[in-house]
Amino acid sequence: MSTDTLVNPNAHAHGHEHHDHDHETSSKTVFGFWIYLMSDCILFAAVFATYAVLANNIADGPSGKDIFELPYVLGETALLLLSSFTYGMAIISMYKGHKSHVIGWLAITFLFGLGFIGMEINEFHILLSEGYGPSTSGFLSGFFTLVGTHGLHVTLGLIWMAVMMIQVSQKGLTPKNNTRLMCLSLFWHFLDVIWICVFTVVYLLGVI
Repeated sequence: MSTDTLVNPNAHAHGHEHHDHDHETSSKTVFGFWIYLMSDCILFAAVFATYAVLANNIADGPSGKDIFELPYVLGETALLLLSSFTYGMAIISMYKGHKSHVIGWLAITFLFGLGFIGMEINEFHILLSEGYGPSTSGFLSGFFTLVGTHGLHVTLGLIWMAVMMIQVSQKGLTPKNNTRLMCLSLFWHFLDVIWICVFTVVYLLGVI
């Protein structure tokens, strides 16, 4: 029995109540973040619907067959899928209480995500340099909007990830940091699922 318990018989009970309070707060935060993700689903559904309407409106511009390079996009996809795996390893390390491992896996995840964004920006740059911008046709307008919206989300995720690496490094695996890591995990895996839909609807169907 601890000294605190001998001095104050209610110390253990208060500690248990504090733990329950942290768990309850964490559960509410994660639940609230699920609600946010559902609203984000509506956003992406609207953008997907817009793209579907505009996909065949190529005007005098190129079609998907003319501009999409599947090997290149497969490279992007591989980076994002790998980042999802490495983030999963970060969460496993979090549960084990390995602070340094969490930071290491987050760093690897960050690099994969940064590589993905770099390839996407390069793809946009090539299209724009060839004169194929959003104003060229309805198809390209929908393409830049959909892929750009996803890319913006990934960029925000990377900023969040960088902040979490700093937070974990300075404060450790506290209940608040663990909850934030779980919310970021939901967000990151959500973006992975959205990208698979983008890859299928935009790129695969675009070259058929």
